[in-house]
Amino acid sequence: MKNIQIAGVIMLALFQFNCKDSKKENSPLKETIGTRTDSTKIVLEEKNFDTTIDNKKVNLYWIENKGIKAAFTNYGGRLVGLWVADKNGKPRDVVVGMNSAKGFKNATEPYFGATIGRVGNRIAKGKFTLEGKQYQVPLNNGENALHGGIKGFQDVVWDVAKTNENTLVFSYVSPDGEQGFPGNLTVRVTYTITDDHSIKMEYEATTDKTTIVNLTNHAFFNLNGEGSGSIINHELQIYANEFTPVDEGLIPNGELKSVKNTSFDFTSKHTIGERIETKDEQLKFGKGYDHNYVLNGTKKNGLNHAATISGDKSGIIMDVYTQEPGLQFYSGNFMQSKNTFKSGSKDDFRTAFALETQHFPDAPNQPKFAPIVLKAGQKYHTVSYYQFSVK
Repeated sequence: MKNIQIAGVIMLALFQFNCKDSKKENSPLKETIGTRTDSTKIVLEEKNFDTTIDNKKVNLYWIENKGIKAAFTNYGGRLVGLWVADKNGKPRDVVVGMNSAKGFKNATEPYFGATIGRVGNRIAKGKFTLEGKQYQVPLNNGENALHGGIKGFQDVVWDVAKTNENTLVFSYVSPDGEQGFPGNLTVRVTYTITDDHSIKMEYEATTDKTTIVNLTNHAFFNLNGEGSGSIINHELQIYANEFTPVDEGLIPNGELKSVKNTSFDFTSKHTIGERIETKDEQLKFGKGYDHNYVLNGTKKNGLNHAATISGDKSGIIMDVYTQEPGLQFYSGNFMQSKNTFKSGSKDDFRTAFALETQHFPDAPNQPKFAPIVLKAGQKYHTVSYYQFSVK
C-alpha cells in the first residue's frame, strides 16, 4: 500500500494552497480548490457562505494537514468538502455538499455533512422518559423523530474558533426545552486533520439537568469523488457480527441479530451493491442499507475499528475508528436528484453513503441497548477517526 503522504505532496502542489487567514486578500477561498473527475474546476467562494441565519453570522472555514484539506461552515457545524489524493496523486473531493450556505439551508436533504444532535438517529414516536417524566421531540420522520427533531443541530449556527491550521472547534449551547429535550446542554465539537491522514471528530457535552445525548457527524461520502456516479461498487468491510433489525419505520425491535448468512454480512469485503437488491424484509424497510451495526470490538489504538471502505475508481481507502459501540451504514437510498452539489452534479440515487458512529437508535426506549443518559456533573466525551490511505 502506498503512503498517502507522497500523494499528498503532489496534491498540495496541485492546489497551491497556503495557510493564510480566509479574510486576507490572498485567501484560497477566492481560488480554485479542487477538480472534478472530468477535470473541470470547482470554486468555493467565501461570499456564498458570508451570510446571517437566525441573527448569527455564517461563514466558510478551512483546515489542512499532510495533503488533506477540508472546508466547513458553522451553519450546522458541517463538513462542506474533503480533498484527499487518489492512487495517482490527484486530489478528489470525497464528501458531497453544496457551494453556499443557502444551498444547505434549502436542501431537501438537511443533513449533508452536518453535526447531528442532540440525539442522532431515530426515537420512536419522538417519546422518551427520564426520571419518571415523559418528553416529546417533534416528529420529522413519519411517526418518529430523527436526528434531534425538526430543528436539530444541523439547522443551528454554531460558534466557531480556529485554534490552528489543522483544527476547528464548534460550540453551541442548546437551551433547556429545545426540541423537547431537558437541560441546558453545552456542546463542543472539535474537527482536526491529524498527522496520520485522519479527520478526527471529538465530541464533548455537559448539562445542568438529566438529558439524553448521542452526537455524530452525517458526512455523505463518495470515495471516487463528488459527481463521479454511483457508490455501489465501493468495497466495504464492517467489523460487526450483529446488527439491529428494524420495523417499517426503521425503529429497532430490540433484537441483536447475527449477520451470518444474510445480506448484512460485511465481515469480509463485499461491494455495496452486491446484495442490495436481494429480497430481504430488512432491505425492503430501508430501501437498501440504513441499519445500525453492533461493532465487535476489533481494536486499534484503543478504538473500535468500525469499517474499511474503498473507492473502486480512485483507490482511496477510508478506515473508521471510534469509541462508539455502533455504526449506521446508509447507502444513499433516499437521494432523489433534487439537490445540486458544488461540482454541479445532482444528488442522484446512491451516489453517496454515510457511516455514522453512534450509540444505537432509539436507545432511550430500548432497555437492552447501552443508555445515552447524561446527568448534571457528568461529561459526555467520544472520539471518532476517519483515516485515509490509497491502494
